Amino acid sequence: MTDPRPLDGVRVLELGNYIAAPTAGRLLADFGADVVKVERPRSGDELRRWRLQQGDTSMLFRTINRGKRSVVVDLRSEEGREIILDLVRSADVLLENFRPGTLDRWGLTNEVLEQTNPALVVARISAFGQSGPLSPRPGFAAVAEAYGGFRELVGEPGRPPSRTGVSIGDTIAGIYAAFGVVMSLFDRLRESGRTNATTFDERVIDVALNEAMLSVTESLVPDWEAYGVRRERTGGRMQGIAPSNAYLCADGRSIVVAGNGDSIYERYMRAIGRDDLAEDPALQSNEGRWEARDRLDEAIGAWAATRTSTDALSVLDEAGVPSGPIYTAEDVCADEQYAARDMIQRFDVHDGAEVREGVGFPGIVPVFGGRSLPISHVGPDLGEHTRDVLSELGWDPDRIDAYEEALR
Repeated sequence: MTDPRPLDGVRVLELGNYIAAPTAGRLLADFGADVVKVERPRSGDELRRWRLQQGDTSMLFRTINRGKRSVVVDLRSEEGREIILDLVRSADVLLENFRPGTLDRWGLTNEVLEQTNPALVVARISAFGQSGPLSPRPGFAAVAEAYGGFRELVGEPGRPPSRTGVSIGDTIAGIYAAFGVVMSLFDRLRESGRTNATTFDERVIDVALNEAMLSVTESLVPDWEAYGVRRERTGGRMQGIAPSNAYLCADGRSIVVAGNGDSIYERYMRAIGRDDLAEDPALQSNEGRWEARDRLDEAIGAWAATRTSTDALSVLDEAGVPSGPIYTAEDVCADEQYAARDMIQRFDVHDGAEVREGVGFPGIVPVFGGRSLPISHVGPDLGEHTRDVLSELGWDPDRIDAYEEALR
């Protein structure tokens, strides 16, 4: 698919920091929305300095905020509040991830937003949602992952829970927020033929980080409620499914093998030279294999330890057993599959110290037409589009000059 994109013409005002709301904004920008990111004077979004390797703007910020325009506004000032309301008048969507009540203290209540733009869609992301006894509490995704039951499932049995290597709670909440926005915009398109148009309150999308994480725990709750079964950490395994794990090979690299389907399991065992396990009547169902998971992993691990990862994967692939290498960033960048679908797109990026040439960034998901849509640009410099946006609001050049000078 080439331009136009599905969300061309949609205007989004992003008041979010860190990862959750900016992830929602990134997804909307990827598919054509004009996302205006509001940042505080001088320092901007704190994400600019998270995982900072050099200079003043991290590649993390450049990734999460691609395709957006950056405007510097002091939300605590009366002038800043007026700028925001001017932007709200022409916006379709407002994104924010402040603690509940923060925008109210700045005079940007639901009532004010509705008066300014009755058709506005508002997506709010917070630790525990906009209502309930925990709603006033602050909390990053790490806390929400714990409250959502997710963190208890991650790591090795008998050891403290660990976390994934990415801000998964923020990311999943951002995806849900973007999905909610698109649903609300779609619903708005259908209102012309209905007598019961949605109210402003019904267009306020309330995403709680802890609920987003709870939603991906699969049958955690019903297994407990129905059977009293408490899910436990299983390391590289998946609870109740076997054999499925990671195994260390002779070259020091690990591979992942998911051989838990009944027919796959038989091919798997024969491929590793264990016909006895393939034919064992007790192992013909997943329930039996789960009970024997330690024995199966020991057999598979012994086989993998005698082969390089490339050789092991070749044997498994020939047998039709789902398996793959555990990629590093270097592997991802060199992968032919990602390249074929434009899933690594390269840009020259100034990090505040020097230009880094040909830096790869993850492509746009989902794919239309067989290849990723092209990324328009990586995350902007702080205030890079302030002049353009204020000009669109009707400000004359002298006023913009004075405004920018006052914020330095």
